[in-house]
Amino acid sequence: MGRNFYTPRTALLSSSSEPRIVIETLYPEVDCGRNAVKRILGDSFEVWVDIFRDGHDVLGAALLHRAPGRTQWSRLPMRHHDNDRWVGRIELDDIGLHSYSVEAWTDIFESFRREFSAKREAGFELTNEIGEGRALVEAAMDRADGEDRSAMHGFLKNFDRLSVSERAVQLLAEELRPLMARQASRGDLSRYARDLELVVDRPAARFAAWYEMFPRSQGTDPDRSATFEDCVRRLPEIERLGFDVLYFVPIHPIGRRHRKGRNNAVTAEPGEPGSPYAIGAKEGGHTTIHPDLGTIEDFRRLVEAAAGHGMEIALDFAIQCAPDHPWIAAHPEWFTFRPDGTIKYAENPPKKYQDIVNVNFFGPHREALWNALKDVVLFWIGEGVKTFRVDNPHTKPIAFWRWLIREVKAAHPETIFLSEAFTRPKMMKALAKAGFTQSYSYFTWRNHKQELTAYLTELTGTECREYLQPNFFTNTPDILPPILQQGGRPAFQMRIVLAATLSSAYGIYNGYELCEADAIPDTEEYRNSEKYQYKVWDWDRPGNIKDYIARLNRARRENPALQQFLNLRFYGSSDEQILFYGKMTADRTNIVLVAVNLDPFHAHETTLTLPLEEMGIGPEESFGAENLMTGETQEWHGAQQRLHLDPAHNPAMLWRVEPAGRKGDGAGRA
Repeated sequence: MGRNFYTPRTALLSSSSEPRIVIETLYPEVDCGRNAVKRILGDSFEVWVDIFRDGHDVLGAALLHRAPGRTQWSRLPMRHHDNDRWVGRIELDDIGLHSYSVEAWTDIFESFRREFSAKREAGFELTNEIGEGRALVEAAMDRADGEDRSAMHGFLKNFDRLSVSERAVQLLAEELRPLMARQASRGDLSRYARDLELVVDRPAARFAAWYEMFPRSQGTDPDRSATFEDCVRRLPEIERLGFDVLYFVPIHPIGRRHRKGRNNAVTAEPGEPGSPYAIGAKEGGHTTIHPDLGTIEDFRRLVEAAAGHGMEIALDFAIQCAPDHPWIAAHPEWFTFRPDGTIKYAENPPKKYQDIVNVNFFGPHREALWNALKDVVLFWIGEGVKTFRVDNPHTKPIAFWRWLIREVKAAHPETIFLSEAFTRPKMMKALAKAGFTQSYSYFTWRNHKQELTAYLTELTGTECREYLQPNFFTNTPDILPPILQQGGRPAFQMRIVLAATLSSAYGIYNGYELCEADAIPDTEEYRNSEKYQYKVWDWDRPGNIKDYIARLNRARRENPALQQFLNLRFYGSSDEQILFYGKMTADRTNIVLVAVNLDPFHAHETTLTLPLEEMGIGPEESFGAENLMTGETQEWHGAQQRLHLDPAHNPAMLWRVEPAGRKGDGAGRA
């Protein structure tokens, strides 16, 4: 006799321990519900799920939704799509943390109705079935009250006096269906395995143009710091360029011990200001303003003035301290000391940061330290700051960020956190899952057609689209990419078009508009970086691309298609140096096509293949194309268009396509 390797579980598994209705393959869901999906205020949030059971009974399903601050769930109807797939939709009207799930049940009356209708059409004798239907209505009436109870009572009042055929018509009446649906018994109600979370952010989380600058370098004297008043004087210019987030590197007192000098010299000369990332001195720490910049009252005036120019101030949140930060004397347990008693400074071999020490996130002091860091963020929120760029978050524990961001956004859901994590892909994604609203990305080093297409396809077409919003920075104070060092003015124009139109959120570090490309040889570091010195800029120096940037940002503001990210599509271009892509709104009232010459040194010609069917344009239909950078219009016909892009004159082109029947419908500020 052979051995039986299968042990029946009949004794262990009762008929009621496992739901009869299967609810599975819910989308979107991140990591089996361990992390939240992200959306933007005003989005229509779609949920797809597979629901089925044995047999042929009809099912009903509801999308459960709990808005921020609510204790009760609302139930929204789901509709059957096909192949046991159901879909539901939530209109997102509140920012903050939402919850959602799915429940399903056997719809007894609809199951009866379908079977009854089939038997009636087949000519069956229906006396027993009519009795079953009557009993269902009577049971529903017993559960009902108010108008539903009165309506069902009226339905049954003369029911038994009708003929068989008349009673059949009554049971199949359309007006009975919503009554029975509202009063369904739902005896086998089943729920998805877990409740899921959805973070809804304000629109600036998806659509924003960032301008990064050192406040101390906005003046006219190379030997002293500029002030917040100097920053206020620059606001009209930055507004004209079209930026809406003005991002400041740290504005706190700078340590004097081990202060870095010009070009990252280990020792500073007298009068050199040091790096603003070496935070803290006798004047104070992370909640104190460097006295050279001004006072807290000056900062408040700056925040108010920026708002008057349509901009908000973003601050750098850098969790690191200068060796003379007040926390070190007050809380030495928050830091790590070497065996010889000296405090351990930061290192990333071969780089050394002698002017910076890191905190120790774990130990008996953990609660006090974490709360102190949270208090820093809450302090600046109290001063009108709603957006934070976080320095090197990948060198701090993910558990800390998950806690901090959740704590802050519970009280201030409008807060935006940008992760500056040029790091390993899985860590970058883990930080986004932990709660960061936006993330720096690898765009800064993606230059060729194939790698740009592959990277953007990953960001828009895989699961990370549900939780990671990239912010495409063209450059940073630490990164002057080789393409900008070598490619001249055309490279600066080409790269900013890519950043501003591939992603809906992008940023530049000041000096980009001047095509600043002076690097330390064989590095990505700026020569004479303002990280270590005061700097005076000639904001009108020859060769600048300020007008080009202003037109580009105006196109972004006037075209809703460019204010989205996941609508990006790549299209055919016969030349490998010309990238062709587009974005359109769901209703196709706004369609923007973009072609970029990725070679800043040579002109290229290509044949573009337009997605006429996607755009809702017939193969024989003529349509208008407005050049968004010049305002010129052309009439196009057919899917094939020939294009010449000369980097000296037009390294990129943007068109708003206007089908004849919809001409003029596409523009409009979102």
